[in-house]
Amino acid sequence: MTRGPVWIHHYSDGVVKVVLDRPEKANALSATMLEALIAAMDEVAQAGARAMILTGTGKVFSAGADLAHAAGGLAVSPLWERLSGAVAALPCLTVAALNGTVAGGGCGMALACDIRIAAAGAQIFYPVMKLGFLPQPSDVVRLVDLAGRSRAAMILSAGQRIGTDEALAWGLFDRVVAPEALMDAALSLCAGARAAAPDHVAAITRMVRAAGAPLDATR
Repeated sequence: MTRGPVWIHHYSDGVVKVVLDRPEKANALSATMLEALIAAMDEVAQAGARAMILTGTGKVFSAGADLAHAAGGLAVSPLWERLSGAVAALPCLTVAALNGTVAGGGCGMALACDIRIAAAGAQIFYPVMKLGFLPQPSDVVRLVDLAGRSRAAMILSAGQRIGTDEALAWGLFDRVVAPEALMDAALSLCAGARAAAPDHVAAITRMVRAAGAPLDATR
């Protein structure tokens, strides 16, 4: 297991953990990190994983785009859509284990997961109105799908920070746990998939996604 700003850990029973590990920069995403995350999703798919856990180190899951690079073209890079699409296309259960606040472009990969659990105190915000950038199109669709149009407008148009309890009530977070219990909780959610055959996991995952919003049917 090679450590870097993005690293992968393969458990012995078909669970793969993908980790954002740039805590000194609040896991802000550069183009290199986006490319590494896309490659990580390809590795998860090729490994025949039954479940994938996406998480971060430190107190923030991701601050979104590294603002030092955003004005240079990163904010409008096609890499964001490629990443969220790669997460959504994985033929396995996907769990975002949010170790802290998720912001801006960091929302895309979390919203694309099947389940989102968050450490107590985590917030979600997407300051595109303030920063002058457009949100990624699929992020808007998923926000509306999960929380509704008015609440999506609260986040995107009104620029509101949504706290832990409100995000849970809105359906943006599915469960909230103590920070020290986050990974155990994520692995517990994967227990059923870990005990099943990969093709069975993939079949049920497809059925659940196909029963959702129109965007989900393209995953």
